[in-house]
Amino acid sequence: MNETYYEFGTAAERWDRAQLFFDAKEYQTAARILRGLVAEAPEQVAQRLLLARAYFHSAQLGRAETELRAVLELNPVEHYARLMLGRALERQGRPGDAAPHLRMAAAMSGE
Repeated sequence: MNETYYEFGTAAERWDRAQLFFDAKEYQTAARILRGLVAEAPEQVAQRLLLARAYFHSAQLGRAETELRAVLELNPVEHYARLMLGRALERQGRPGDAAPHLRMAAAMSGE
């Protein structure tokens, strides 16, 4: 893969750029930037969560699941990650695996 201008700069600049691409619904480009950021700082929940969202919206559900599980390892009470994991599992045709995550997300959000 060729490197492009949006993969250069400080981590803060790349984070801002990834958010801009995500907001513009350029999910694959956002994911490309975010993969580098996550590799540099794997403990950062926000970057991993946005990467998971980019994967989810670009129908890369297996990758989304992997990132969401990593987010939940870092922060087990991240209710949005729990909800997204349930939705990703549903979209993969795994409703039985999705149900506990969706119930937990609903309980965490007060629904």
